[in-house]
Amino acid sequence: MAVSIGGVISLVVFYLLILAFGIWAAWRNKRGKKADSEDTMLAGRSIGLFVGVFTMTATWVGGGYINGSAEIVADYGLWWCQAPVGYTIALCLGGLFFASELRTKEYATMLDPYQRKYGEVMAAILFIPALLGETFWSAAILNALGGSLSVILELDSKIAVIVSAAVALLYTLVGGLYSVAYTDVLQLICMFLGLWLSVPFALTHDAVESISINVTSVWIEPVEASQSGIYIDGFLLLIFGGIPWQVYFQRVLSARTVNIARGLSFAGALGCCIMVIPAILIGAAGAAADWNKTDYPYPETVETNYNIILPLVLRYLCPEWVGIIALGAVSAAVMSSTDSSFLSASSMFARNVFGDLFTKFPREAVILWVMRGAQVVIAVTAAALAIEIQSVYYLFYLCSDLVYVILFPQLTLVIYFQYSNTYGSIMGFILGFVFRILGGEPTLGLQPVLEYPWYDPEAGQLFPFKTLSMLISLVTIMLVSLFTHCLFVKCDLSRKFDIFKCFEENGDFSYTFPEGKDNPVFDGGSKNSIVEKYELKPEKIPDTDN
Repeated sequence: MAVSIGGVISLVVFYLLILAFGIWAAWRNKRGKKADSEDTMLAGRSIGLFVGVFTMTATWVGGGYINGSAEIVADYGLWWCQAPVGYTIALCLGGLFFASELRTKEYATMLDPYQRKYGEVMAAILFIPALLGETFWSAAILNALGGSLSVILELDSKIAVIVSAAVALLYTLVGGLYSVAYTDVLQLICMFLGLWLSVPFALTHDAVESISINVTSVWIEPVEASQSGIYIDGFLLLIFGGIPWQVYFQRVLSARTVNIARGLSFAGALGCCIMVIPAILIGAAGAAADWNKTDYPYPETVETNYNIILPLVLRYLCPEWVGIIALGAVSAAVMSSTDSSFLSASSMFARNVFGDLFTKFPREAVILWVMRGAQVVIAVTAAALAIEIQSVYYLFYLCSDLVYVILFPQLTLVIYFQYSNTYGSIMGFILGFVFRILGGEPTLGLQPVLEYPWYDPEAGQLFPFKTLSMLISLVTIMLVSLFTHCLFVKCDLSRKFDIFKCFEENGDFSYTFPEGKDNPVFDGGSKNSIVEKYELKPEKIPDTDN
């Protein structure tokens, strides 16, 4: 079949519009301003409620969210479409318990709390699962776009992936969060209009039986009792594993005020619910359709290819012009998430790895160029994975597990558990990772070494072992931190054994000031200014006034 020339032209126009809008946003907001890394990362902490709601929602509602929701509804039924509800609760919990905590202290990245409490090395270690999650997330989304374009336009998926990644990268390099946030407004509008435009055509196609007929056997199938452990595990993973992502905290930390930071979370949760409705209806239409009555040349393969059900519906159950417009919605969804991932991962690397681990006094210009270089590397890596690896979605899924098992307990305790320290953090990291890997991951060929309760040789792990691994990590951090606190403070163990320098000679103060501009002593700060800035006990701070 020939490439759809009209569709390709429409897509090119759409991409040029997004690129021009992103460059304009960068020029508009950076006129007369000196280049600054934090300004690039957080848009000068100037994001208001209107733009903030759009960028928060668009970041979560990516190509994987839209395509994946339609796929799950068509394949497993509505009850298994957990992401919308899970992410909604995640955003609400983030707004309630994490947004104000990080925004009040004016952190620049999600890793800043770890760095300030555990030191640069531990922050760099925790950067690894965060980086993998962001990279594989981008790769999975680009992979979904390539599949969509190849179905609707008969376009080579490799070209689609490369061009989409290049466009998103270009305006992100130019404008940072300014470009990302403002293009999210346009992209979310395109998503909303494009997807809703296709719904009535898909539902009223002659090949589609009413989705209200045989509803429980077609697209709202009940969850079997034997699957309840997996169901609960997946739900909790989406809820709590949906919080510790830099793409989320980048929006929170860029908000103009603490109240706006909270408001973005709640509004974004509502936006996620609204935006998934057309995807669910498209998935239901695909499940209810008799594909033998359509022009699709391989109707017998639909049930084994539900991963492309959304582009199939747009191509064969909608008029051509509707499918092309809706394709713009899918492309917008992809770019609204990939640009965020490029910026988020590069921000953490430039600030928390390069800026503090490799060089103590980096200049702003150096940080900016390192950030841009990291964006290029991440974009190229994500595009290559999207093209070469068919199971990239499962790699992303495993990284989501690691974010849940490792980063969620780390983030919770670094904020809310005053005794947490580097010893507890590193032991929690190791044990959480080990117990998760021992549970296996069949989709990646990792067979289970540890058979948890209810294990079935055919169905695999039925026990919520991911949640158990997360709890093991959390409890380990608490117990090891308390144990080392007792050793060095209560039992007065010699400080020469304190290899991570968590405890000062005269107290239980476990924070080590980083060198450089964030160090109040380096800045000439007094003892009182240190106490005020870091909310520490005066008696635990060395006297710097003399």
